[in-house]
Amino acid sequence: MMFLIGELAGKCGVNKESIRYYERMGIISEPSHTDSGYRMYPSETVERIRFIKRMQELGFSLSEIHKLLGIVDKDDERCMHMNDFVVNKIDEVQRKIRDLKRIELMLFELKECCPDEKSLYECPIIETLLKEEKVGE
Repeated sequence: MMFLIGELAGKCGVNKESIRYYERMGIISEPSHTDSGYRMYPSETVERIRFIKRMQELGFSLSEIHKLLGIVDKDDERCMHMNDFVVNKIDEVQRKIRDLKRIELMLFELKECCPDEKSLYECPIIETLLKEEKVGE
């Protein structure tokens, strides 16, 4: 089955410009064209764009997705390159998790500074943050 760009965009939940951008980046193949010049995309493109969108939801950049798809599209040495890619991404995700845990701890500590009275004029959280900013200067 073949799709016009508008049909493809609708099926994938993206806009036409995103599809054109993916083409320019090389993460989807250049489509065939009708005699009238309309782009015609094969059904495999639907799954590829859905994969791209899912990877973005998981925090992968388009550049990383491009590299990942480059590995997937190659038959030679696919496993070795995929393993390197996955190991690097795991390291990055673990760093982000550690950073988010530190931020969570900081927020809990700030919350503890705050009394139950929410109508106070002076905010202990703001005062704590201002003190930390002066110390860092």
